[in-house]
Amino acid sequence: MRTDGVGQVTEVGMLLRSTPMGEMTRTIVSGRVRFGETVRDALFRHVENDLGPMAFPLLPPQPTPFTVAEYFPMPGLSAFHDERQHAVSLAFVVPVTGTCEPRQDALEVTWFAPEAAASDAVAAEMEGGRGTLIRQALASLGLLR
Repeated sequence: MRTDGVGQVTEVGMLLRSTPMGEMTRTIVSGRVRFGETVRDALFRHVENDLGPMAFPLLPPQPTPFTVAEYFPMPGLSAFHDERQHAVSLAFVVPVTGTCEPRQDALEVTWFAPEAAASDAVAAEMEGGRGTLIRQALASLGLLR
């Protein structure tokens, strides 16, 4: 996310990527914590891997997730679905201040106003229930009515 000088969220960044099936989807920065790695180090590494070394994430001294999402390989058990695995995900809001250039398999970073990021149209472009995570993140910040 991007914030203004007083810490209010002004934009929500989402990655645009192409799936192996040729579909265009939106996603968020995500990934695993490596053996022996702190959550803080993992957050920094994933932001840099997905958004580039000039993204400049603002990580708090003690990162705290806004929610815990449980992904199931079978659709319908929760709002979150990942056909590859059953996974438990800690979800964080991470403001960035620098220039974001997509890396890995992402084609671009698109910045949305918070209201647009929470819309049904954007959620429909996201896979695995990640639109729900965006809404939960915005709600945790008091930005959804």
